[in-house]
Amino acid sequence: MKSTIGILTGGGDVPGLNPAIRAVTIRALREGHRVVGIRRGWGGLVDLVRDKDADNSDNLQVLTEEGVNKAGRTGGTFLHTSRTRPSHLPKAVVPPHLQDKYQDEINDVTEDVLANLDFLGIDFLIPIGGDDTLSYGVHLHDKGVRVVAIPKTMDNDVPGTDYCIGFSTCVTRTIELTHQLRTTSGSHERFLVIEVFGRHAGYTALLPSMAGAADRCAIPEHKFDIERLTELLIYDRNRNPSNYSVVLVSEGAQMTGDEAMSFESQETDQFGHRKLGGVGDRVANALKRLSAKVGHGRRVNVINQQLGYLVRCGAPDALDSIVPMAFGNLALDLIGQGSSGRLVAVHNGRYDSVPIEIVTGTKKVVDVEKYYNTERLRPKYKSFSNLPLFIMTSD
Repeated sequence: MKSTIGILTGGGDVPGLNPAIRAVTIRALREGHRVVGIRRGWGGLVDLVRDKDADNSDNLQVLTEEGVNKAGRTGGTFLHTSRTRPSHLPKAVVPPHLQDKYQDEINDVTEDVLANLDFLGIDFLIPIGGDDTLSYGVHLHDKGVRVVAIPKTMDNDVPGTDYCIGFSTCVTRTIELTHQLRTTSGSHERFLVIEVFGRHAGYTALLPSMAGAADRCAIPEHKFDIERLTELLIYDRNRNPSNYSVVLVSEGAQMTGDEAMSFESQETDQFGHRKLGGVGDRVANALKRLSAKVGHGRRVNVINQQLGYLVRCGAPDALDSIVPMAFGNLALDLIGQGSSGRLVAVHNGRYDSVPIEIVTGTKKVVDVEKYYNTERLRPKYKSFSNLPLFIMTSD
Protein backbone atom coordinates (compact mmCIF):
# COMPACT_ATOMS: atom_id res chain seq x y z
CA MET A 1 0.00 0.00 0.00
CA LYS A 2 1.32 3.44 -0.95
CA SER A 3 -0.10 5.97 1.55
CA THR A 4 -2.97 6.53 3.93
CA ILE A 5 -4.98 9.62 3.02
CA GLY A 6 -7.29 11.32 5.50
CA ILE A 7 -10.17 13.46 4.26
CA LEU A 8 -12.62 15.66 6.16
CA THR A 9 -15.26 18.33 5.58
CA GLY A 10 -15.62 21.31 7.92
CA GLY A 11 -17.82 24.37 8.33
CA GLY A 12 -21.19 24.77 6.63
CA ASP A 13 -22.37 22.03 4.29
CA VAL A 14 -22.74 22.79 0.59
CA PRO A 15 -23.71 20.76 -2.48
CA GLY A 16 -20.58 19.27 -4.01
CA LEU A 17 -18.84 17.91 -0.93
CA ASN A 18 -19.80 14.29 -1.57
CA PRO A 19 -18.64 14.43 -5.22
CA ALA A 20 -15.27 15.74 -3.97
CA ILE A 21 -14.95 12.92 -1.44
CA ARG A 22 -15.91 10.47 -4.18
CA ALA A 23 -13.29 11.81 -6.60
CA VAL A 24 -10.50 11.61 -4.03
CA THR A 25 -11.48 8.15 -2.84
CA ILE A 26 -11.92 6.41 -6.18
CA ARG A 27 -8.69 7.76 -7.65
CA ALA A 28 -6.76 7.03 -4.45
CA LEU A 29 -8.04 3.47 -4.07
CA ARG A 30 -7.31 2.62 -7.69
CA GLU A 31 -3.76 3.87 -7.23
CA GLY A 32 -3.24 1.69 -4.18
CA HIS A 33 -3.78 4.20 -1.38
CA ARG A 34 -5.98 3.74 1.70
CA VAL A 35 -8.55 6.46 2.43
CA VAL A 36 -9.89 7.27 5.89
CA GLY A 37 -12.85 9.62 6.24
CA ILE A 38 -12.66 11.76 9.38
CA ARG A 39 -16.14 12.51 10.67
CA ARG A 40 -17.50 15.90 11.78
CA GLY A 41 -14.61 17.96 10.42
CA TRP A 42 -11.81 18.63 12.87
CA GLY A 43 -14.12 17.24 15.56
CA GLY A 44 -13.30 13.65 14.63
CA LEU A 45 -9.60 14.28 15.18
CA VAL A 46 -10.30 15.90 18.55
CA ASP A 47 -12.62 13.15 19.86
CA LEU A 48 -10.54 10.18 18.64
CA VAL A 49 -9.43 7.76 21.36
CA ARG A 50 -5.91 6.42 20.75
CA ASP A 51 -6.60 2.83 21.66
CA LYS A 52 -6.72 0.06 19.08
CA ASP A 53 -9.64 -1.52 20.98
CA ALA A 54 -11.65 1.71 21.26
CA ASP A 55 -14.82 2.21 19.25
CA ASN A 56 -14.00 5.19 17.03
CA SER A 57 -16.80 4.59 14.54
CA ASP A 58 -18.27 8.02 15.37
CA ASN A 59 -14.94 9.62 14.45
CA LEU A 60 -13.65 7.58 11.51
CA GLN A 61 -14.87 5.77 8.43
CA VAL A 62 -12.70 3.72 6.07
CA LEU A 63 -13.92 4.69 2.61
CA THR A 64 -14.78 2.31 -0.23
CA GLU A 65 -15.73 2.79 -3.87
CA GLU A 66 -19.20 1.38 -3.23
CA GLY A 67 -19.88 3.79 -0.41
CA VAL A 68 -18.65 6.95 -2.10
CA ASN A 69 -20.29 6.14 -5.44
CA LYS A 70 -23.70 6.12 -3.79
CA ALA A 71 -23.05 9.22 -1.69
CA GLY A 72 -21.45 11.10 -4.58
CA ARG A 73 -24.85 11.69 -6.17
CA THR A 74 -26.21 13.50 -3.12
CA GLY A 75 -25.91 16.86 -1.39
CA GLY A 76 -24.51 17.61 2.04
CA THR A 77 -21.61 15.59 3.40
CA PHE A 78 -21.96 11.97 4.48
CA LEU A 79 -18.87 12.44 6.66
CA HIS A 80 -20.82 15.16 8.48
CA THR A 81 -19.30 18.46 9.55
CA SER A 82 -18.73 20.81 12.46
CA ARG A 83 -17.22 24.19 13.25
CA THR A 84 -14.71 22.67 15.67
CA ARG A 85 -11.45 24.61 16.01
CA PRO A 86 -8.91 22.45 17.85
CA SER A 87 -6.65 25.40 18.65
CA HIS A 88 -9.52 27.21 20.41
CA LEU A 89 -11.58 24.42 21.99
CA PRO A 90 -13.99 25.49 24.76
CA LYS A 91 -13.74 23.50 28.00
CA ALA A 92 -17.36 22.40 27.64
CA VAL A 93 -16.62 20.38 24.49
CA VAL A 94 -13.27 18.84 25.45
CA PRO A 95 -13.85 15.06 25.13
CA PRO A 96 -14.01 13.08 28.40
CA HIS A 97 -10.69 11.29 27.90
CA LEU A 98 -8.87 14.64 27.60
CA GLN A 99 -10.60 16.59 30.37
CA ASP A 100 -7.86 16.01 32.93
CA LYS A 101 -5.29 17.42 30.50
CA TYR A 102 -7.19 20.47 29.23
CA GLN A 103 -8.98 22.50 31.89
CA ASP A 104 -8.75 26.08 30.64
CA GLU A 105 -11.85 27.86 29.40
CA ILE A 106 -10.29 27.81 25.88
CA ASN A 107 -7.76 25.08 25.01
CA ASP A 108 -5.32 24.31 22.21
CA VAL A 109 -5.52 20.53 21.72
CA THR A 110 -3.30 20.50 18.62
CA GLU A 111 -0.77 18.28 20.43
CA ASP A 112 -3.36 15.53 20.61
CA VAL A 113 -4.58 16.13 17.05
CA LEU A 114 -1.01 15.55 15.83
CA ALA A 115 -0.74 12.43 17.98
CA ASN A 116 -4.05 11.17 16.56
CA LEU A 117 -2.84 11.67 12.99
CA ASP A 118 0.27 9.63 13.84
CA PHE A 119 -1.89 6.97 15.50
CA LEU A 120 -3.98 6.68 12.34
CA GLY A 121 -0.89 6.60 10.12
CA ILE A 122 -2.17 9.52 8.02
CA ASP A 123 0.44 10.38 5.38
CA PHE A 124 -1.57 13.13 3.65
CA LEU A 125 -4.54 15.11 4.96
CA ILE A 126 -7.17 16.63 2.67
CA PRO A 127 -9.42 19.14 4.48
CA ILE A 128 -12.35 20.49 2.45
CA GLY A 129 -13.67 23.79 3.76
CA GLY A 130 -13.76 27.54 3.82
CA ASP A 131 -11.19 29.91 5.22
CA ASP A 132 -12.02 29.00 8.83
CA THR A 133 -11.62 25.25 8.34
CA LEU A 134 -8.59 25.69 6.10
CA SER A 135 -6.90 28.14 8.48
CA TYR A 136 -6.44 25.24 10.89
CA GLY A 137 -5.14 23.21 7.96
CA VAL A 138 -2.49 25.93 7.54
CA HIS A 139 -1.70 25.56 11.26
CA LEU A 140 -1.17 21.80 10.85
CA HIS A 141 0.94 22.39 7.74
CA ASP A 142 3.15 24.66 9.84
CA LYS A 143 3.47 21.79 12.32
CA GLY A 144 4.74 19.45 9.60
CA VAL A 145 1.54 17.70 8.52
CA ARG A 146 1.34 17.11 4.76
CA VAL A 147 -1.84 18.99 3.87
CA VAL A 148 -3.53 19.38 0.48
CA ALA A 149 -6.61 21.59 0.82
CA ILE A 150 -9.81 21.88 -1.25
CA PRO A 151 -11.79 25.17 -1.10
CA LYS A 152 -15.48 25.07 -0.28
CA THR A 153 -17.92 27.86 0.54
CA MET A 154 -21.10 29.30 -0.94
CA ASP A 155 -19.72 32.79 -0.35
CA ASN A 156 -16.87 31.99 -2.78
CA ASP A 157 -14.48 33.97 -0.58
CA VAL A 158 -11.52 31.60 -0.05
CA PRO A 159 -8.46 33.54 -1.27
CA GLY A 160 -6.31 32.13 -4.06
CA THR A 161 -9.08 30.58 -6.16
CA ASP A 162 -11.74 31.94 -8.52
CA TYR A 163 -14.11 29.17 -7.50
CA CYS A 164 -15.13 27.36 -4.32
CA ILE A 165 -17.33 24.27 -4.18
CA GLY A 166 -20.96 25.23 -3.51
CA PHE A 167 -20.94 28.66 -5.16
CA SER A 168 -22.63 27.73 -8.44
CA THR A 169 -25.49 25.87 -6.76
CA CYS A 170 -25.98 28.81 -4.38
CA VAL A 171 -26.17 31.30 -7.26
CA THR A 172 -28.43 29.00 -9.29
CA ARG A 173 -30.84 28.52 -6.38
CA THR A 174 -30.82 32.23 -5.53
CA ILE A 175 -31.83 33.08 -9.10
CA GLU A 176 -34.52 30.39 -9.19
CA LEU A 177 -36.05 31.22 -5.80
CA THR A 178 -36.00 34.95 -6.46
CA HIS A 179 -37.83 34.48 -9.74
CA GLN A 180 -40.41 32.26 -7.99
CA LEU A 181 -41.04 34.94 -5.37
CA ARG A 182 -41.71 37.47 -8.13
CA THR A 183 -45.22 36.09 -8.69
CA THR A 184 -46.32 37.00 -5.17
CA SER A 185 -44.50 40.33 -5.25
CA GLY A 186 -46.20 41.27 -8.49
CA SER A 187 -49.61 40.07 -7.35
CA HIS A 188 -49.45 42.35 -4.30
CA GLU A 189 -47.43 45.17 -5.95
CA ARG A 190 -44.78 45.12 -3.24
CA PHE A 191 -41.07 45.50 -2.72
CA LEU A 192 -39.31 42.13 -2.50
CA VAL A 193 -36.37 42.01 -0.06
CA ILE A 194 -34.32 38.82 -0.11
CA GLU A 195 -31.51 38.23 2.38
CA VAL A 196 -28.77 35.96 1.03
CA PHE A 197 -25.52 34.53 2.37
CA GLY A 198 -22.34 36.62 2.34
CA ARG A 199 -20.59 37.68 5.56
CA HIS A 200 -17.68 39.69 4.15
CA ALA A 201 -18.01 39.13 0.38
CA GLY A 202 -20.99 40.06 -1.78
CA TYR A 203 -20.61 37.59 -4.64
CA THR A 204 -23.84 35.70 -3.82
CA ALA A 205 -25.87 38.93 -4.10
CA LEU A 206 -23.92 40.62 -6.89
CA LEU A 207 -23.77 37.76 -9.38
CA PRO A 208 -27.50 36.84 -9.26
CA SER A 209 -28.30 40.53 -9.67
CA MET A 210 -26.01 40.67 -12.68
CA ALA A 211 -27.94 37.70 -14.07
CA GLY A 212 -31.23 39.59 -13.77
CA ALA A 213 -32.57 38.18 -10.51
CA ALA A 214 -32.86 41.58 -8.80
CA ASP A 215 -33.06 45.28 -9.60
CA ARG A 216 -30.64 46.28 -6.82
CA CYS A 217 -28.29 44.61 -4.37
CA ALA A 218 -26.59 45.55 -1.10
CA ILE A 219 -23.20 43.97 -0.42
CA PRO A 220 -20.87 43.90 2.63
CA GLU A 221 -18.10 45.80 0.85
CA HIS A 222 -20.09 49.06 0.66
CA LYS A 223 -22.39 50.65 3.25
CA PHE A 224 -25.61 51.78 1.58
CA ASP A 225 -27.97 54.65 2.26
CA ILE A 226 -31.45 53.26 2.96
CA GLU A 227 -33.23 56.34 1.63
CA ARG A 228 -31.30 56.03 -1.62
CA LEU A 229 -32.26 52.35 -1.86
CA THR A 230 -35.90 53.33 -1.28
CA GLU A 231 -35.73 55.89 -4.09
CA LEU A 232 -34.23 53.36 -6.47
CA LEU A 233 -36.77 50.64 -5.66
CA ILE A 234 -39.67 53.08 -6.12
CA TYR A 235 -38.16 54.06 -9.48
CA ASP A 236 -37.84 50.36 -10.46
CA ARG A 237 -41.37 49.60 -9.25
CA ASN A 238 -42.88 52.45 -11.24
CA ARG A 239 -41.18 51.21 -14.42
CA ASN A 240 -42.37 47.62 -13.91
CA PRO A 241 -45.77 46.82 -15.48
CA SER A 242 -46.51 44.58 -12.47
CA ASN A 243 -45.62 47.32 -9.96
CA TYR A 244 -42.97 45.56 -7.90
CA SER A 245 -39.18 45.67 -7.49
CA VAL A 246 -36.52 43.40 -6.00
CA VAL A 247 -33.40 43.86 -3.89
CA LEU A 248 -30.91 41.19 -2.76
CA VAL A 249 -29.24 41.97 0.56
CA SER A 250 -26.10 40.14 1.71
CA GLU A 251 -26.34 39.01 5.34
CA GLY A 252 -23.20 41.05 6.09
CA ALA A 253 -24.43 44.26 4.44
CA GLN A 254 -24.64 47.42 6.53
CA MET A 255 -26.61 50.62 6.21
CA THR A 256 -24.89 53.99 6.48
CA GLY A 257 -24.49 54.69 10.19
CA ASP A 258 -24.36 51.03 11.25
CA GLU A 259 -21.44 50.27 13.55
CA ALA A 260 -21.62 46.52 12.96
CA MET A 261 -23.37 43.81 10.98
CA SER A 262 -26.79 42.48 12.01
CA PHE A 263 -26.59 39.43 14.30
CA GLU A 264 -29.16 36.95 15.56
CA SER A 265 -27.51 36.69 18.99
CA GLN A 266 -24.37 37.42 21.01
CA GLU A 267 -23.19 33.80 20.94
CA THR A 268 -20.02 33.08 18.92
CA ASP A 269 -18.67 29.90 17.37
CA GLN A 270 -15.13 28.61 17.93
CA PHE A 271 -13.84 30.85 15.14
CA GLY A 272 -15.24 33.93 16.88
CA HIS A 273 -18.16 34.44 14.49
CA ARG A 274 -21.59 35.48 15.70
CA LYS A 275 -24.49 34.12 13.64
CA LEU A 276 -25.57 36.72 11.12
CA GLY A 277 -29.19 37.46 10.38
CA GLY A 278 -31.71 40.27 10.55
CA VAL A 279 -30.45 42.82 8.05
CA GLY A 280 -33.24 41.78 5.67
CA ASP A 281 -35.82 42.49 8.39
CA ARG A 282 -34.28 45.89 9.10
CA VAL A 283 -34.19 46.81 5.41
CA ALA A 284 -37.80 45.66 4.89
CA ASN A 285 -39.09 47.70 7.85
CA ALA A 286 -37.16 50.77 6.76
CA LEU A 287 -38.40 50.52 3.18
CA LYS A 288 -41.99 50.29 4.35
CA ARG A 289 -41.52 53.33 6.61
CA LEU A 290 -39.59 55.45 4.12
CA SER A 291 -41.65 54.61 1.04
CA ALA A 292 -44.38 57.06 2.08
CA LYS A 293 -41.81 59.81 2.60
CA VAL A 294 -39.91 59.19 -0.62
CA GLY A 295 -43.01 58.24 -2.63
CA HIS A 296 -45.03 61.37 -1.81
CA GLY A 297 -47.31 59.83 0.79
CA ARG A 298 -47.94 56.40 -0.73
CA ARG A 299 -46.61 53.55 1.40
CA VAL A 300 -45.40 50.38 -0.31
CA ASN A 301 -45.64 47.11 1.58
CA VAL A 302 -42.79 44.61 1.57
CA ILE A 303 -42.31 40.88 1.12
CA ASN A 304 -39.26 39.89 3.14
CA GLN A 305 -37.61 36.47 2.68
CA GLN A 306 -34.38 34.99 4.03
CA LEU A 307 -33.24 32.23 1.68
CA GLY A 308 -30.88 30.70 4.24
CA TYR A 309 -30.43 26.96 4.07
CA LEU A 310 -32.57 26.59 0.95
CA VAL A 311 -29.52 27.47 -1.16
CA ARG A 312 -27.20 25.00 0.57
CA CYS A 313 -29.41 21.92 0.87
CA GLY A 314 -30.11 19.26 -1.75
CA ALA A 315 -28.16 18.01 -4.74
CA PRO A 316 -25.36 19.92 -6.51
CA ASP A 317 -25.85 21.51 -9.91
CA ALA A 318 -23.66 20.61 -12.90
CA LEU A 319 -20.71 22.83 -11.96
CA ASP A 320 -20.75 21.62 -8.37
CA SER A 321 -20.58 18.07 -9.68
CA ILE A 322 -17.78 18.73 -12.19
CA VAL A 323 -15.50 21.08 -10.21
CA PRO A 324 -15.31 18.78 -7.13
CA MET A 325 -14.31 15.92 -9.44
CA ALA A 326 -11.50 18.05 -10.84
CA PHE A 327 -10.45 19.34 -7.41
CA GLY A 328 -10.29 15.81 -6.03
CA ASN A 329 -8.10 14.67 -8.89
CA LEU A 330 -5.91 17.75 -8.56
CA ALA A 331 -5.35 16.82 -4.91
CA LEU A 332 -4.31 13.30 -5.96
CA ASP A 333 -2.00 14.74 -8.62
CA LEU A 334 -0.20 16.67 -5.87
CA ILE A 335 -0.05 13.68 -3.57
CA GLY A 336 1.33 11.56 -6.40
CA GLN A 337 4.10 14.13 -6.80
CA GLY A 338 4.78 14.07 -3.06
CA SER A 339 3.72 17.71 -2.89
CA SER A 340 1.84 19.24 0.03
CA GLY A 341 1.13 22.61 1.60
CA ARG A 342 -1.06 23.43 -1.41
CA LEU A 343 -4.60 24.64 -2.05
CA VAL A 344 -6.18 23.33 -5.26
CA ALA A 345 -7.67 26.21 -7.22
CA VAL A 346 -9.18 27.66 -10.35
CA HIS A 347 -7.53 30.80 -11.70
CA ASN A 348 -8.61 32.57 -14.89
CA GLY A 349 -10.56 29.50 -15.91
CA ARG A 350 -7.71 27.00 -15.45
CA TYR A 351 -7.18 24.42 -12.72
CA ASP A 352 -4.05 24.89 -10.66
CA SER A 353 -2.80 24.98 -7.07
CA VAL A 354 -1.38 27.71 -4.85
CA PRO A 355 0.52 27.75 -1.53
CA ILE A 356 -1.89 26.99 1.31
CA GLU A 357 -0.63 30.01 3.28
CA ILE A 358 -2.68 32.26 0.99
CA VAL A 359 -5.78 31.22 2.97
CA THR A 360 -4.61 33.17 6.02
CA GLY A 361 -2.51 35.75 4.21
CA THR A 362 -5.21 37.81 2.52
CA LYS A 363 -8.96 38.40 2.17
CA LYS A 364 -11.08 37.83 -0.93
CA VAL A 365 -13.85 40.38 -1.44
CA VAL A 366 -15.56 42.15 -4.32
CA ASP A 367 -13.53 44.92 -5.96
CA VAL A 368 -16.19 47.61 -5.56
CA GLU A 369 -14.55 50.09 -7.92
CA LYS A 370 -14.48 47.56 -10.77
CA TYR A 371 -17.74 45.67 -10.28
CA TYR A 372 -20.25 47.64 -8.18
CA ASN A 373 -22.07 50.86 -8.99
CA THR A 374 -22.28 52.51 -5.57
CA GLU A 375 -24.63 55.24 -6.80
CA ARG A 376 -27.09 52.85 -8.44
CA LEU A 377 -26.59 49.95 -5.96
CA ARG A 378 -26.19 47.33 -8.66
CA PRO A 379 -23.43 45.56 -10.64
CA LYS A 380 -21.43 47.33 -13.31
CA TYR A 381 -22.20 45.94 -16.76
CA LYS A 382 -19.09 46.68 -18.78
CA SER A 383 -15.62 45.41 -19.71
CA PHE A 384 -16.46 41.70 -19.82
CA SER A 385 -13.67 40.89 -22.27
CA ASN A 386 -11.13 38.40 -20.88
CA LEU A 387 -12.94 38.11 -17.55
CA PRO A 388 -13.39 34.61 -16.03
CA LEU A 389 -16.65 32.67 -16.06
CA PHE A 390 -17.91 34.19 -12.81
CA ILE A 391 -16.87 37.73 -13.80
CA MET A 392 -15.59 39.32 -10.59
CA THR A 393 -13.85 36.40 -8.88
CA SER A 394 -10.27 36.46 -10.17
CA ASP A 395 -8.81 39.46 -8.34
